[in-house]
Amino acid sequence: MLGKKKKEIPVYMFVGFLESGKTDFAQGALEGKDFNSGERTLLLVCEEGENEYAPKKFAAPNVYIETIEDESELNAQNLQRLTDKYMAEQVIVEYNGMWMLKSFYEAMPERWMIYQILMLADSTTFLMYNKNMRNLMYDKLNAMEMIVFNRFTDDMSKEEFHKIVRAANRSAEIIYEFSDDRFELDDIEDPLPFDINADVIEIRDVDYALWYRDINEEPDKYIGKTVRVKGRCLVGEDLPSSAFIFGRHVMTCCVEDIQFAGLIGKYPDSDKTFKHGDWYTITATISVDYHDVYGESGPILNTTEYKKAAPPVEEVATFS
Repeated sequence: MLGKKKKEIPVYMFVGFLESGKTDFAQGALEGKDFNSGERTLLLVCEEGENEYAPKKFAAPNVYIETIEDESELNAQNLQRLTDKYMAEQVIVEYNGMWMLKSFYEAMPERWMIYQILMLADSTTFLMYNKNMRNLMYDKLNAMEMIVFNRFTDDMSKEEFHKIVRAANRSAEIIYEFSDDRFELDDIEDPLPFDINADVIEIRDVDYALWYRDINEEPDKYIGKTVRVKGRCLVGEDLPSSAFIFGRHVMTCCVEDIQFAGLIGKYPDSDKTFKHGDWYTITATISVDYHDVYGESGPILNTTEYKKAAPPVEEVATFS
């Protein structure tokens, strides 16, 4: 007889930099019965700021606070020990903004499951943090389901904040919280910088990263479309003679994360047509099919025309 599967333990993460309002937000959540209806809750505090929790105001008493003072304490053994100690049914994490999320993901015990990640950001310091600690900022923004910009003022530009978030995360909900208790949802539209309904979709050099992300996130909307785009062609290796890899290096947030972002292309005798590593502008019709390089279904560039091209002014594509 098979053993009974153990129940998942939902994990809710509140992330952000010091004094961004994480404690106040978590306090408010725990004061509500919708979020705290009596479950045995392990509250992990990974960064202590000026504000402290007020357990007497919690909607239910079964909340057990533990402080994680050092990143080395984020390991599966320690977190499982705390889970067992309090027989936790859910976990809330006030995460240290100076720690990468990967450290937490790798330390999660087997039954822990991320249910929601929310970011709190102090609008008065957000732009400075983004400028000086872009890698840490991107790490948080990329994973968010929602970001709350608190201490927002009417003279701040929503477009500036919106652009930074969308460069890392296209789907996160954005909320602006003002000091007079007003809340405003971000309703700025993000039209693609190219016409997806054109007879031939022209991808400018500066838009390659956005196009690459879009075609991978929503490949089906490109089926049957024709695109013209510049990139490098890679041939040989284990590819069949009719296939090549087409793409560019893309920098997501910083130099350390530059990677080649490529798609599978098809053209008769590709290994004789294209010189490995050279730049070409190709015209191709998109299909979505399984390919071994992807290990799953993905966009295929069925090339109809090509010509040698000069490299872009900026060879590494970015999202900004």
